[in-house]
Amino acid sequence: MPHLPLPGVDLWYEDTGGDGVPVVFLHAATGTCESWVYQLPSFATAGYRCITYERRTWGRSRPTDTDGGPGYATDDLHGLVGALGLEPCHLVATAAGGIVALAYSLDHPERVRSVVVANTIGGVQDPEYLEVQSRLRPEEIQRLPVDLRELGPSYRGLYPEGAARWLEIEQGSRPYEIGPAQTPPVPITYARLATMHVPTLVLAGEADLLSPPALMRMLAAHIPTSRYVSLPEVGHAGFWERPHAWNGLVLEFLSHH
Repeated sequence: MPHLPLPGVDLWYEDTGGDGVPVVFLHAATGTCESWVYQLPSFATAGYRCITYERRTWGRSRPTDTDGGPGYATDDLHGLVGALGLEPCHLVATAAGGIVALAYSLDHPERVRSVVVANTIGGVQDPEYLEVQSRLRPEEIQRLPVDLRELGPSYRGLYPEGAARWLEIEQGSRPYEIGPAQTPPVPITYARLATMHVPTLVLAGEADLLSPPALMRMLAAHIPTSRYVSLPEVGHAGFWERPHAWNGLVLEFLSHH
């Protein structure tokens, strides 16, 4: 699959092709295109054109402007959507990818059919939200080994081979030196979320240490177009831990939009 030359980055993407409605998948900070291995067959079989890509400094996406700033992840996504003629598309995002998907849906609602944000803090900057977030995910949790922090205990206990493969992808996900983080061009706030017109599925994991249901319910409560659903025994990587149930919920939601 090709690199797409964009300002400051050669963006790696993979595309199943076809004439189906496009679905763009946005990976977590612990992932790459390889993270969606359990989703692509199901979504392609359902008739969708599936596009995965690796965000700037992840995987095979090569930064080309090392002297410039990090740019905006929404600009990179906008370049991908425009270059491949994907508008309007569904966005299916998890964790850090969910922040990009929400920001893009607010900035370019005309290009988005629907958005799924799973296991994500959402990037909301209101002080009351950040205070709850800091209490729910203190430094003690942040310092845990990444697999203990992100994979639910039930999955780690029952599926050691799957946990090992998830960790292998995570360990190879950031080959470039990590500079300043990409942030939304306009901060995400409750007031902005209240203007959301794009149908939104907020999907939580009930064993998620990083984006627990209490936080995700707060996020959903401020999105007027949202539907909130949670999966039992699922940690921060629900798409990987319980793909059959996760895929079913997402595909059912997409079918209505």
